Amino acid sequence: MKSRFLCIAWLMTASLLFVPFALAAETVSSLADQKEVAVTIYNEDLALVRDLRQVTLPKGEASLALREVSARIRPETALLRSLTAPGKLTILEQNFDFDLLTPRKLLEKYVGKEVRLVRTHPETGVDRMETAKVLAANDGVVLQVGDRIETGVPGRLVYPDVPANLRDRPTLVVELENGTGGSQELELSYLTSGLGWRADYVAELSADDSQLDLSGWVTLTNQSGTSYRNALLQLVAGDVNRVRDEIKLRRDVMMEAGMVQAAAPQMQQESLFEYHLYTLQRPTTIKENQTKQVSLLTASKVPVSKEFRLQGSPYYYRGRQGDLGQKLKVGVFVEFANRKEAHLGMPLPKGTVRVYKQDREGRPQFIGEDRIDHTPENETVRLKLGDAFDVTASRKQTDFRKLGGDSRYNYRFESAFEIVLKNAKEEAVTVTVAEPVPGDWRILRESHPHEKAAADTALWKIAVPAKGETVLSYRAEVKY
Repeated sequence: MKSRFLCIAWLMTASLLFVPFALAAETVSSLADQKEVAVTIYNEDLALVRDLRQVTLPKGEASLALREVSARIRPETALLRSLTAPGKLTILEQNFDFDLLTPRKLLEKYVGKEVRLVRTHPETGVDRMETAKVLAANDGVVLQVGDRIETGVPGRLVYPDVPANLRDRPTLVVELENGTGGSQELELSYLTSGLGWRADYVAELSADDSQLDLSGWVTLTNQSGTSYRNALLQLVAGDVNRVRDEIKLRRDVMMEAGMVQAAAPQMQQESLFEYHLYTLQRPTTIKENQTKQVSLLTASKVPVSKEFRLQGSPYYYRGRQGDLGQKLKVGVFVEFANRKEAHLGMPLPKGTVRVYKQDREGRPQFIGEDRIDHTPENETVRLKLGDAFDVTASRKQTDFRKLGGDSRYNYRFESAFEIVLKNAKEEAVTVTVAEPVPGDWRILRESHPHEKAAADTALWKIAVPAKGETVLSYRAEVKY
């Protein structure tokens, strides 16, 4: 009897110890409390959010519900601190409630509980209310109404309240110990997915292909589940190392950028560790499920060089080939230097460059696009815009001999080739012929001088007259 009394007393004491914490009134903070928000967006679907709010908290243990945080927050990265009373706030526990309020979720939460079933008489319009117990809510609702079971119930369900763990907006609930009561400035920082950016560039080539005007735009996409009003926006360009989850769900949001009018640069850049940080010079609102563009840079009259390039292949030199192709495609490339003297000189984030050129009537026409990687200052940007229509090539092997060797490590071959370059344009062009030659090699004879551009590459710069053709012939010895 005595032991039973002691057990009951212990349970009563334990329950009293937990009452203040469990019954602590929840302080709710919404965007109305937000004083400032800053968003730093990285490549690879990652962003850092710094949310500053003015919140009134009681002294002692309290429960703070921070509404309208990102629905794709990484809760383990959340950091809450008081700017008003540093060191006075101790975090005891935090929970991210992402089970959002929907009719289906509400029904699921009431499985095993009672609701009110309201039916309206089709003729009189009078509502009749009954008590029902929700038995299941999987592929439909199953109710127990009195002594009968009903499915596909006509009418509507009335719930007494909303369960505490069901929120209408993504909410971070923090259980804390507050050393001082009253109004405080609280800063919540966290990492989230659902926010992304990319750079898009629009270039217009001059009539003689010697210059271009370049506009850079940042395309922002917000699928994080909340909005960021009047945010300080910063972008980090660079490849930040991250620990990858074993399973990663990736959402790629693509938006094709069209022609846009040039605008004044709105972003300033600075070095940050081994990356580059771009800061928008005015606040901007990033709405939920929104894609927007912000001007990054503009540059006019950037000098450009144009190249026609015929690319070979190393297998040509390893055996008897014969005809290697008629009307071969000749690639068209443009290059420009990212330097101040070329009216640029700004680190360029990776992105897509779309190039246009005006026709005779002054209408801009799309002539090609290419992707660039992160490009620092004083580097060269090289774009492949397509293949030439009026410049073609034919290639054949005119001779092949095995000079010696009895294994794959001491073969010696001699090959001869003929490349016919044709130009149907009204003006002369220069075609770069790039031949990747394997092994130890040397050119024995050639109709035009070559340049050894790399250990495995021979380059010829061949002038082709207007409405004419030029033949390049050469003989090479290769040792394996």
